[in-house]
Amino acid sequence: MDQRAAFDQVVKPEILNRIALRHRLLSRMTLGFAAGAMTVLTFPPLSILLLVPVAYSALFVGLRDLSFGRAFLVGWAFGLGQFGFGIWWIAESFYVEAERFGTMAIPAVAGLSAGLAIFPAIAAALFAEIARRGAMGSLLACLLFATSWTVAEWLRGHVLTGFPWNLAGYALVDYAALRQTAAWVGSYGLSFLTVFVAVLPGAAAMASGRQRLTISLMALAGIATMWAVGTLRLQSDAQQPPGVDLRIVQGNIPQEEKWAPENREATFARYLELSTRPGDFDVLLWPETAFPGFLDEDTEARARIAAALPDGRVLLTGVPDRVPSEDGTRYFNTVQAFDETGEILTGYAKHHLVPFGEYVPFRGWLPIERLTAGLGDFTPGPGPRTLALPGVPLVAVAICYEIIFPGHVVDDLFRPDWIFNATNDAWFGTSIGPEQHLASARMRAVEEGLPVIRAANTGISAVIDASGEIVARLDTGETGIIDASLPSARPPTLYASFGDWMLLALILASWSWALTANATAHYRRMRKTVMQRSG
Repeated sequence: MDQRAAFDQVVKPEILNRIALRHRLLSRMTLGFAAGAMTVLTFPPLSILLLVPVAYSALFVGLRDLSFGRAFLVGWAFGLGQFGFGIWWIAESFYVEAERFGTMAIPAVAGLSAGLAIFPAIAAALFAEIARRGAMGSLLACLLFATSWTVAEWLRGHVLTGFPWNLAGYALVDYAALRQTAAWVGSYGLSFLTVFVAVLPGAAAMASGRQRLTISLMALAGIATMWAVGTLRLQSDAQQPPGVDLRIVQGNIPQEEKWAPENREATFARYLELSTRPGDFDVLLWPETAFPGFLDEDTEARARIAAALPDGRVLLTGVPDRVPSEDGTRYFNTVQAFDETGEILTGYAKHHLVPFGEYVPFRGWLPIERLTAGLGDFTPGPGPRTLALPGVPLVAVAICYEIIFPGHVVDDLFRPDWIFNATNDAWFGTSIGPEQHLASARMRAVEEGLPVIRAANTGISAVIDASGEIVARLDTGETGIIDASLPSARPPTLYASFGDWMLLALILASWSWALTANATAHYRRMRKTVMQRSG
């Protein structure tokens, strides 16, 4: 055989095969990127529910027959689309001080998106490897995909302080009955069920005949079951309202103006003017760092607050705080409570701080400045805490970013009657960020069975009842107040009692059911075959 013939018969086919494999991988990565970007349309403010099965089924189908490494790349492309379009609003915070941080906006968001995309990549690779090693039916494949996805989401919510933003289950937050499942299994459990049902159409598309019909009916049954269970919860009686009137103040101070010394008096005066408008209230609520200074050190400011508070009323406001220590001054991001005398009743220090916003990780090694103004890094508080205030139901406090963490908002030993979420989304302008942040707050209400009251500097301030429904809101960019009664709490949910153990129970129960059904079907097929042969 001459060299030309050897090339045509051996080398050339191998080269063409490699080109085809690379083209196939590139096509699936492109499909994965587009499907990941599509998931952003499933979250608030759009919440297009029909795109949920399209996006996740596209990834599910695109992973078939791929090796571990290739599946990782396809999953990473999906994550890059999901986070690249889903968290672009973070770039807005870099432009608050554009002269210092503006050039970092695109590289920072691109790098964060690429890093977060590793988690969908892990899910995809784990699914593809297990599916490739063992033959399994469509149902088990869907369960494996949903399990892999949920494990990766859970890891994303915990690794390196965690970032559980836009969990798959949040596609259901605008659908009252469907989101109620989180009361039993939490947001991670809701993601598991959402993804499982979402990939059933993909499995049906790859099946044929009777199996296709069975899988399609199972998808419809899953949606119907979640809707029915959620509807029953919505119809159940909540506890009696506590009879407490709230006033939420949204000062709407742009972030670039908030800390300018020349604007301090105008900012404070705006909050006082809004707080003293006609109307009755028992609790006055100001957002995160509403007062641009150390309020406990400012006797005059506290006297002005006391004059604005009717007798027996309480103010909860976000303020920075500082405490001298042997190692120097420590700074805290806090919510402090004041009575009508201007005295501090109690307070809470934020324990889940924002990396690079409130502190710089590995500060000794990373030559990076914080995005927020201040004299030093914030120190984390001890953890979730329930505050007892005179004449006010017990309250838990979550400051800004803390509200996104399932199961880490409420003190398990002292259950509160409501959650106060003081936040400042002014960093993100009129982007989709505040809407997505609000979605997390609504899911905490469902999980805990507690109303969540949100005071935001520039919006979105809201009153959220214990089923996650928005009772009242002030949108981004509005200046004003919300006067509303505190909604009633519900009895402790299963998730509030057992946390993410409910997720584990859900996954184990689902696999037990599926494996039993698979074994039963296999036994029937074998029995039928034996009977046919013996007959």
